[in-house]
Amino acid sequence: MTDLKEFREHVAQISEIDEIILDPVKAEGFYVYTSDGKKYMDMLSGICVGNVGHKNPKVVEAIERQMKDYLHVMVYGEFMQKPQLDYIKRLKEFLPKELAQIFYVNSGSESIEGAIKAARLYNHRSEIITYRNSYHGSTIGCVSMLSGEPFTKPFQPLLPDCHHITFNSEEDLMKITDKTCCVVAECVAVGEGVELPKDDYLKKLRKRCDETGAVLILDEIQTGFGRTGTLFAFEQYGFVPDILCIAKAMGGGLPIGAFIGKKEIMDALNNHHPLIGHATTYGGNPVCLASALAVLNCIMEDNLLEGVREKGEYLRSLLKHDKIKEVRGVGLFNCVELEEGVDWQKALKACFGEGIITGTHLFNSMCLSIKPPLIITKEEIEIAAGKILKALDTL
Repeated sequence: MTDLKEFREHVAQISEIDEIILDPVKAEGFYVYTSDGKKYMDMLSGICVGNVGHKNPKVVEAIERQMKDYLHVMVYGEFMQKPQLDYIKRLKEFLPKELAQIFYVNSGSESIEGAIKAARLYNHRSEIITYRNSYHGSTIGCVSMLSGEPFTKPFQPLLPDCHHITFNSEEDLMKITDKTCCVVAECVAVGEGVELPKDDYLKKLRKRCDETGAVLILDEIQTGFGRTGTLFAFEQYGFVPDILCIAKAMGGGLPIGAFIGKKEIMDALNNHHPLIGHATTYGGNPVCLASALAVLNCIMEDNLLEGVREKGEYLRSLLKHDKIKEVRGVGLFNCVELEEGVDWQKALKACFGEGIITGTHLFNSMCLSIKPPLIITKEEIEIAAGKILKALDTL
């Protein structure tokens, strides 16, 4: 068993809630097993990473097969790697033709940063617009896009010319002008809980970007790879972004991300010196891409998208309690907003006490994050919902 005091001494951490620190020894399918013999239902999927489940056999097999060939050579420059080509050729079978070329990175934050650099090289503008209370990563560029001084003040001065609009506000769309380089958007606003678009908002956002020449960068880092019931959430809302940012579930547990853009935008990024364009040491790592291809094939060939919406509806229908204010979501991308006055930390601890792994949302701690793997069964949904309700009974 790992010693918590020793762990904290040597490894920097973001959480100080010692009562819910887990010491995992195994993770498989929908479950995480800890050194004290307990079994937990992972209702976070490793924060939307394990869409096909922990240690998916097809993913493990693909990783082992690639490891026998080579682990790392050089991902950009003089090397041409088949795993990189195999992945994007397969992914493009399910993407709109406008999204023509991919740039591989290591994480969601890096995909956002790379997309912004591509947009700036393309239209030579500086202004970046994001939603209020949205989170796109922890690099200094992504922190610059945060709203709220408590989140940004410790790191000032920040990247200049970052501004905010309110999700679902048509009036705010007029803040996008011919000075705007790019809008970094989400189909489903995550920060304050799970807020869905209304009244064709995303189509209107697309139209405004077209009118002004702003590049529409779409963050599908959490919503991608089947979480909302389609491979990517934008498929449900009748528009296509200029650049699509992906990560998390892409690698099935290995670190990888990417941004995929229209040819004319990616051409602005191509063939530059690394200090002028973009570069990465490990982005497009062959082992990570073998894992990513196995994840994609598993989702599509095993028909994991089928039933995601129905599973989500069933899960939401079961989460009724006098401590619950509202349950919001689409597919298996959900949040449970607690009633005012409920102690969210006690709720979180109680869920862990019942063997449920969950979390809260960055800008609204009263919302419990409920995002189980796509492989969850109806029976597991019933058990998990029952455990959440039992946990709330103790408050």
